[in-house]
Amino acid sequence: MKAVFIAFSQTNTERVEYMLSRLGIRGFTFWENVQGCGTLKGEPHRGTHTWPEMNSAILVMVDDEKVHDILQAVKKLSIRNDGVGVRAFVWTVEQSV
Repeated sequence: MKAVFIAFSQTNTERVEYMLSRLGIRGFTFWENVQGCGTLKGEPHRGTHTWPEMNSAILVMVDDEKVHDILQAVKKLSIRNDGVGVRAFVWTVEQSV
């Protein structure tokens, strides 16, 4: 099992939720108003007067075979919305209850 953490600009919220739905991923944990700055081209998203945008994040637990599809979908979303910001990170889940 894998944990996939997806951080994204709040402007991509509906797109990310739609993407997960299309992939048949129902369960997730969602955080709003996440602050950060992208490592590649991203501007800070801090919710301040200077940097007013904010991020959100979703964490999903999926079977290993779903990871490739998620990463491909995130990559496509990133290309289509260049500069808006979306990244995905994958961890191995050792155990769950």
